[in-house]
Amino acid sequence: MVTDVRVGVDVGGTFTDVVVADEAGLTMLKVPSTPDAPDRGVLDGLEAATDRADFAPADADFFGHGTTVATNALLEREWAETALVTTEGFRDAVEIGRQTRPSLYDLRAEKPAPIVERDRRFEVPERLDRRGDVVEPFDGDAARAVARSIADAGVESVAVAFLFAFEDDAHERRMREALREEGVDCEVSLSSDVLPEIREYERTLATSINAALKPVMNRYLGRLEAGVADAGVPAAVKVMQSNGGMASASATRERPVNTLLSGPAAGVRGAAHVAGESGVDDVLTMDMGGTSCDVSLVQDGDPVVTTEGQVGDYPVTVPMVDVHTIGAGGGSIAWVDEGGSLRVGPRSAGADPGPICYGRGGTEPTVTDAHLLLGRIDPASFFEGSADEATVREAVRERVADPLDLSVEAAAQGIVDVANANMERALRVVSVERGHDPRDFSLVAYGGAGPLHAAELAAELDVPRVVVPRSAGVLSALGLLISDAAYEEGVSAVRPWAEVNPTDLTERFEAMEAEGRERLESEGYGPDRRRFERAVDLRYRGQSFDLRVSMPEGRLDADALDDAAARFHERHERRYGHASPDEPVELVTVRLRSRGVVDPPTLSMAGDEGGDAEATPRTTRPATFGGETGETPIYDRETLGPGAELDGPAVIEGVESTAVVPPGADAHVDDLGNVVIEP
Repeated sequence: MVTDVRVGVDVGGTFTDVVVADEAGLTMLKVPSTPDAPDRGVLDGLEAATDRADFAPADADFFGHGTTVATNALLEREWAETALVTTEGFRDAVEIGRQTRPSLYDLRAEKPAPIVERDRRFEVPERLDRRGDVVEPFDGDAARAVARSIADAGVESVAVAFLFAFEDDAHERRMREALREEGVDCEVSLSSDVLPEIREYERTLATSINAALKPVMNRYLGRLEAGVADAGVPAAVKVMQSNGGMASASATRERPVNTLLSGPAAGVRGAAHVAGESGVDDVLTMDMGGTSCDVSLVQDGDPVVTTEGQVGDYPVTVPMVDVHTIGAGGGSIAWVDEGGSLRVGPRSAGADPGPICYGRGGTEPTVTDAHLLLGRIDPASFFEGSADEATVREAVRERVADPLDLSVEAAAQGIVDVANANMERALRVVSVERGHDPRDFSLVAYGGAGPLHAAELAAELDVPRVVVPRSAGVLSALGLLISDAAYEEGVSAVRPWAEVNPTDLTERFEAMEAEGRERLESEGYGPDRRRFERAVDLRYRGQSFDLRVSMPEGRLDADALDDAAARFHERHERRYGHASPDEPVELVTVRLRSRGVVDPPTLSMAGDEGGDAEATPRTTRPATFGGETGETPIYDRETLGPGAELDGPAVIEGVESTAVVPPGADAHVDDLGNVVIEP
């Protein structure tokens, strides 16, 4: 048995991935997800991992978790019954939203349903101005009357978002007291806690989402923490946040809105780490699982973080890794629309029943089934009870080939081509459309299905190199083990930059650092493990949006502020192609990231003997590329050691994922066991 064990468990739509790091290296495995009760799949994975890695649960000193519970609740609109309290006159701001339309030329386009229905939105007379001065005093009697109405409504959660509460939160806190005094016994979310920043619609929406998700996440994390403890694990559960950092379960309960991109963020962190260890700092990442494909961009080794994200139909302005998601996964269902065109996704066969070839009752052809017919995968090698090829062939013939008057093989190739086209567009969104040249990046492909498509996508985008990590099938779970604890705090204070006092700004940073230091200390991070990263959001006066500029440590002076303004002009020039150094600059938001640093585990596999530098196929089988079928070498991933080289066409089968090397491409294994493909 071993000690000092770190466990990471990431829940996906089809599989739950587990990575265990101990003194022997990494152990990886997958178990089927349990969508009706995700915590059960996590505990199944933990149980399977204790057997595979041969460790006692009591030896686990870290338990990290990536979750889709909040995301699914928002997308499926299965949130808690929620009430909203706002400043008088702003009851409908959360429904009116912005002038942007989901489809500019669609006269029938509809905005998403409001998080809180109108009959549960309440107003209280009170008002602050943009500097936090009281314009209208807080009406305590009206607040208590609203609280009584909310008590009678029987809601599970309440959101409070008053005008300019980020300048002074006193009125919001008095509203919370009124709710308690009138017997409202439920969760309460204040905008001054959730997102104390400008832009009333976004702040109110984020607070409403947080309130609506709080009961959902409380129930889930309560079951999960109890289950992990009952399994004998002494470590506290840590949850991946959308910003790419880990947070305690208690902090996650308070701000579940920060977990909307939990799983994808973990994958990007894992991809950045693996690429960095291989000497590559600028990468595009592509995580293709069973239900979706998440793409992102990493520059200088750090994932790009945005406050302009969107989840489903809702803009979410909390800090999150800049991930673009589409409904293209291995389980995405192929279908023919009314116009006779082949479509793939966004509907997915998911984990239950899954693709037809899994033999679990699926009847609709998927991307995974198409790969089977093209000879690129063998489900029997990674899934017990898989269906035979004849069953898959008949379903593709009935649902796709016959309606399109194609052969089964042409239909299968069409399914893959359509999925590739969808993913290529997504990769262009995070690169070309944001001013980045894909030729300057490598592509890190992971997830169970990502390495099947990556080389063909790279060829279309002129990306020179594809990196398929040794842990490609479970990279999101690995990302949980290498990510620091990270807490983001931002407070808006809109002021002319020329009027900002360096001493006042220093004191604000120091107050935020004191809170971050206390939080990290409570989680066991010593002084040598604490890092604080300061930043400000700046803009030209009159602009709607801003750019983030880092700030130095220690006491700030006028020179530090002048330097920040100069760097803002430079960033504006790079981002938008122009700058106006003579225009006045405004401070928008003061930000601090508090990090608790962890030592990442070694990337070697448990029991790994290094493989063989001579690439020898295990077998061959017919595989189709570009409409031509031929005997194709099949390599066992575990036998390919550093230095191994092979030419396409080839298929590399691993325990968690399968990689395809197309005709004309070259591949080799680097010193860390990653497969590097050059299209």
